[in-house]
Amino acid sequence: LRMLQVKLIITGDDFGYCPRRNQGIVDCFLAGAVSNVSLLVNGSAAADAAKLARRYNIPIGLHANLSEGSPVCEVLKANSSLLNQDGFFHGKMGFRTALSKGLLNMSEVKQELKAQVELFHELTGHLPPHMDGHQHVHVLPEVRNVFAEVLEEYGIKYTRVPIEPGLHNCDWIPPSLMDFYLGVEEDSFNTVDVFAKHGIRWADIYIGLSTMGRNMSVSSIQSAIDSAVLQLPARAPRSGTVTIELMVHPGYPSVPPVGGCGEGPDDFSQSWERLHELQTLIKPELQSHYKSRNIQLCSFKDL
Repeated sequence: LRMLQVKLIITGDDFGYCPRRNQGIVDCFLAGAVSNVSLLVNGSAAADAAKLARRYNIPIGLHANLSEGSPVCEVLKANSSLLNQDGFFHGKMGFRTALSKGLLNMSEVKQELKAQVELFHELTGHLPPHMDGHQHVHVLPEVRNVFAEVLEEYGIKYTRVPIEPGLHNCDWIPPSLMDFYLGVEEDSFNTVDVFAKHGIRWADIYIGLSTMGRNMSVSSIQSAIDSAVLQLPARAPRSGTVTIELMVHPGYPSVPPVGGCGEGPDDFSQSWERLHELQTLIKPELQSHYKSRNIQLCSFKDL
């Protein structure tokens, strides 16, 4: 392990979701527990998040959202295949169902993704160095192609491919959630060639499904990192540097009606699990573990 220089990108997702989420992510960043953030531009506190990122110099990218809340593209707010009968996005599973039935118009997907990149630029003053998908919509069939086209058009170099080593050994994950994760994994395997063809890059290793919410602990993060790094020598780059992205969702619990992306905050955001992630990530023993393993925290723009 000592030979390898590990660069760890700890990405706080859903920046902009609500003021309490923003505060939690900033607190984590200032504690050295998060090194990168992903902004929901349709989040109710997105403008505030962009201000905080500027104030504290937090590296920020785009968390593209096609599944929760309202679109940012004006044209699509009135009438589009991306919306349910209540006028909101179809939801995490609803989006997947609509997609599998062939009900989603890919030109509208592209229109919305571009509108989100433009709004990101407007809020932050720069294009996102990295762009991933809320609820992993960016690796879904058809969507992955449009997503890759948008990244290439804007010259956005980095994304996330959620294939987590060791996921299959995580017997603490309930079967229903594991089914969802295995679907994400399969979609991700089928996305690799598409992203590569468009010249898009991602971290050597992704971690975050097995450590979400209540499943996060100092030891679950340590063992996820260690087992991932141990598997690497086979495909370690000659440079001797390995990049890992750890996806996290820290924050103080949302208090309705404040928050969300147009329909108010969801259950996970209101639960104790966000705070649990925050409290785990800032533990000093995690920080000392990184040091002892020669792990350097960074963001995508440092790669």
